[in-house]
Amino acid sequence: MNSSTLKNKTILLGVTGGIAAYKSAELIRKLKKEGASVRVVMTEAATRFIPPLTLTSLSGEEVYTDMFSSPMAHIELPREADLFLIAPVTANTLSRLASGAADDMVSACFLAFKGPVLLAPAMNWRMYEHPATQKNLKTLKEMGCTEIPPDKGELACGEHGSGRMADLEIILEEVRIALSKKDLSGKRVVVTAGPTREQIDPVRFISNRSSGKMGYALARVARRRGAEVVLISGPTSLNPPHSVEFVQVESAEQMYKAVLDNLKGADLLVMAAAVADFRVKAPSSVKRKKTSLRSLELLPTVDILERIAALKRRPFVIGFSAETGPNIATANRKLKDKKMDMVVFNDVSQKDAGFESDTNRIVIIARGLEKEYPLMSKEACAEVIFDHYLEFES
Repeated sequence: MNSSTLKNKTILLGVTGGIAAYKSAELIRKLKKEGASVRVVMTEAATRFIPPLTLTSLSGEEVYTDMFSSPMAHIELPREADLFLIAPVTANTLSRLASGAADDMVSACFLAFKGPVLLAPAMNWRMYEHPATQKNLKTLKEMGCTEIPPDKGELACGEHGSGRMADLEIILEEVRIALSKKDLSGKRVVVTAGPTREQIDPVRFISNRSSGKMGYALARVARRRGAEVVLISGPTSLNPPHSVEFVQVESAEQMYKAVLDNLKGADLLVMAAAVADFRVKAPSSVKRKKTSLRSLELLPTVDILERIAALKRRPFVIGFSAETGPNIATANRKLKDKKMDMVVFNDVSQKDAGFESDTNRIVIIARGLEKEYPLMSKEACAEVIFDHYLEFES
């Protein structure tokens, strides 16, 4: 079971005349991989950068470039689409959209479309920063369009600045956000993720195998569903999720302080982090000799879940219980002992459900509830976790 917001959705993709037009081919491939249908409209200038035949082959649909070859296409295509994405959108097209011009397929479809519009600008940095372009973007945002801001970096002209079309993964995530249900809108969600590290000396530490993938999936899904999200993460190799507040920590004590700092106004705390159980009593400021590591004096780290759940005024608290074996009783005991509202159990010894995997098998346990799920993507797990949270809050 996979979580795919784009499955059976129809994306109308507008391609305009900039060098970034070549990226539209890969963008179509990625959208279709997630189950979306893609219909493409192009300006005449865009066809100078990438042949319509290429996009026809990738989308499996006719590509429209001429207002007169199919006179009603500018009405029919917007009527059938769930979202209109224009990527890349040039300074010229931004000006035309803001003024209400409708003499090419992209601008005509824009006027006929009633739904979410995403704009991914791509141009020279001076053109992007020009007051006229910024005025046009402001006008379009006031109309309800969403800008996916360009990246900074080396541009096709050899200059550096803000003007490169946003990374395709960011564009995809903005599409997912736009098409997701917004049942967490108005909620503030704090998520912890990844391992913590407890220093032995400058080159050694105590930690665990957590990759952070489950916590990062929770943060992404909560943001898509409309929540204000804070992700507090220990060290991982993952990129911070798009459009969430990100707090980097290392030790259990740092994570505890970060949780406390971000708890005000929170509706939900999801403790998906695998916090180290022990710390070294006297960590060394210099590398210790191997012979001195035969024994370490350890102290327990702060139990974040227990501390937070015991607060008189606290958010709804969801914890995780990762075990080796079908030890549901352990998860039930944790739910009670730590005064959580919900616990997510998973057996990390099962195939494809342990550390570093992209899938999981979970059991959600709460008062009056014990529901087991089959192997799912971690984003699908996040979806059902939030579904159960909303059921308890309703």
